[in-house]
Amino acid sequence: MVPGVNTALDWLDDLATDRRAAGLHRELRPRAAADQLIDLASNDYLGLVRHPDVLDGAVAALRRWGAGATGSRLVTGTTAEHELLERELGEFTGAESGLVFSSGYTANLGVVTALAGADTLIVSDAGSHASLVDACRLARARVVVAPHADVEFIGEALAGRTERRAIVVTDSVFSADGDLAPLRALHQVCREHGAVLVVDEAHGIGVRGLGGRGLVHEVGLAGQPDVVITATLSKALASQGGVVLAPERVRAHLIDSARTFIFDTGLAPAAVGAARAALDVLRREPQRADAVLERAADLAAIAGVPEPSSAVVSVILGEPQRAFDAATRCRELGVHVGCFRPPSVPAGTSRLRLTARANLGAAELAHIETVLTGVLGDVVVGGVPA
Repeated sequence: MVPGVNTALDWLDDLATDRRAAGLHRELRPRAAADQLIDLASNDYLGLVRHPDVLDGAVAALRRWGAGATGSRLVTGTTAEHELLERELGEFTGAESGLVFSSGYTANLGVVTALAGADTLIVSDAGSHASLVDACRLARARVVVAPHADVEFIGEALAGRTERRAIVVTDSVFSADGDLAPLRALHQVCREHGAVLVVDEAHGIGVRGLGGRGLVHEVGLAGQPDVVITATLSKALASQGGVVLAPERVRAHLIDSARTFIFDTGLAPAAVGAARAALDVLRREPQRADAVLERAADLAAIAGVPEPSSAVVSVILGEPQRAFDAATRCRELGVHVGCFRPPSVPAGTSRLRLTARANLGAAELAHIETVLTGVLGDVVVGGVPA
């Protein structure tokens, strides 16, 4: 030890070395404003992030309300624009009311922690998004993690509870594999045992359901009094922020109790204006939702994996370095793909994650086919070409 040198954080260097050796090191890669890569990595499912109407909506709100919300929603951070977006999202998804948060992450933290407490059992799907996992940890409730999509296990957990209240939390579309939650069966078991079903529609809105209204709407659960939806505005709606769509009494409770709502600065007006404009485009052009699934089927066929039920096409390659190298090679050849490694996915299932866009054209798909065919043909998993 060097005299006078504080070594309290030297353990970070050891961890960084271990991560590099395991192929789990991550770096920020700023993208250029005029990026020429074909985008199969973002969540811009409807291809609206540069749509002129969406940009105009953001600029109009920016000019009218200013650059920032100026305060929390309960002080100065609520504008007429926020309330219009909440009403429009509620009407679109069939929910009684909506409440906008600064992100989908804070929406999940806010709703779960506000609805739970020491007398609550939370049952969470093992594949739930990290924001739901963190919400469960912060809720001061007993948490049971259910095997993925195991409705029978969830029913048994609910039946054996001693707590007065119960919540079941799940994604509607799981972000890594793109599979769908068995929402009807989950709701039935929740109804049987007096539990609330909280569904994160981050990857469902704009993709599943009639005109992109989400999987909850698609399976006939929209507006049910014991169903709460969360969603992000940063994926299909090409903006930023989150929303809780729920019965009015849940909204009222969140305004009084959700710490990530009460103590956080409101969503910037430009993001609200962009999300409203994107929702308006989707209402005018509902075929965009169908196009996302069609392009996802195209990508799956190119990659040689089963046709997905969502915009997410997962190509499992195994070890982290193998997935990283394949993603890097795709990027060098002009195609930006996602690279999911632990802890985002279980060990041994590192993968390329391709996300479909409604506006992928024929020329782009042809180039994607050339690149993926070459890259995946060079990748060997367990001695067998991927």
